[in-house]
Amino acid sequence: MAKALLLLSGGLDSTLAGRLLLGLGVQVEAVNFTSPFCRCTPKSLGCSAARKAADQLGIPVRVFGTGADYLEMVKHPRFPRGSGVNPCIDCRIMIFSRAGRHMAEVGADFIATGEVLGERPMSQRLEAMRLIERESGLAGKVLRPLSARLLEPSEPEKSGLVDRSRLLSIQGRSRQPQIQLARELGITDYLCPAGGCLLTDKEFAARFRDMMEHEPGFGLREARLLSVGRHFRIPSGSKVIVGRNQEENQAMAAAQAAGEALVAPAVVPGPSALCRPESAETAAALVAAYTEGGMTIDVVVRGSAGGVCQMASVQPALRASAAAWRVGSRPPAGGGPDGD
Repeated sequence: MAKALLLLSGGLDSTLAGRLLLGLGVQVEAVNFTSPFCRCTPKSLGCSAARKAADQLGIPVRVFGTGADYLEMVKHPRFPRGSGVNPCIDCRIMIFSRAGRHMAEVGADFIATGEVLGERPMSQRLEAMRLIERESGLAGKVLRPLSARLLEPSEPEKSGLVDRSRLLSIQGRSRQPQIQLARELGITDYLCPAGGCLLTDKEFAARFRDMMEHEPGFGLREARLLSVGRHFRIPSGSKVIVGRNQEENQAMAAAQAAGEALVAPAVVPGPSALCRPESAETAAALVAAYTEGGMTIDVVVRGSAGGVCQMASVQPALRASAAAWRVGSRPPAGGGPDGD
């Protein structure tokens, strides 16, 4: 029996690919790669949608986290980015390379994906698919069941491990063929939407570029904080993050590192701000500006050890100043083709 290692995101395409392979009598195991920039899983290890999809398919799934090497790739990709800061081709090469190593470890015959020819403008063009396979050392070893009959036969098709005539020829950005196929196959629960990468988001991309300009050595903690709160680059050049709700206030409190200050209203409910201690005064003015009513309030500044550093009464920052300092409030200049 042929054995496939399925790249399972939890989205409709990869779920359908898994179901098609199972219908062909192929043994399927799945892998899921997490990212600090996935919209689906900001707080959990492993994509919950991928786990649900694996349960639907009745197959095992192994979750791999991405770390500092992944962030370094995002900072300095070899190939062009999309319209945001998304290095889709470099990302796929890294994921395929890791999947290829795992394929050998579990004794799988080939890699399978839910990729659809022409669905995403960067990584699912024919030339890009060939490049990714070649650069990851998997040329000929990747089967894309949804579009296979539009592509050159892969090794598992050539060797007869998989019946090519029973594979599909879906292409383009319309989701209707997949949705119809899902109905036919009884697949109803596919939670992770396409385009779930924060790196394609214009506001997030502006924040990422701002960090690359001002703090290029930032790590995974700072990368995760890019999706939390309102971000301000104040005149001193320092960063202030102001929460938008209680969940974000709690996230910033949990992420506070040594040498950072957390500024919050002392009495009235309102946002918290994470900053360097020397920026606490400006952060307090921003907290007051975004507290309901925009009035003078008392704030408390807590150090990273949890102790109260100071309390003060502050006036709100002018909204015009806050808007000028805000990172990502305007679309970034330039840009390339649409991202994946």
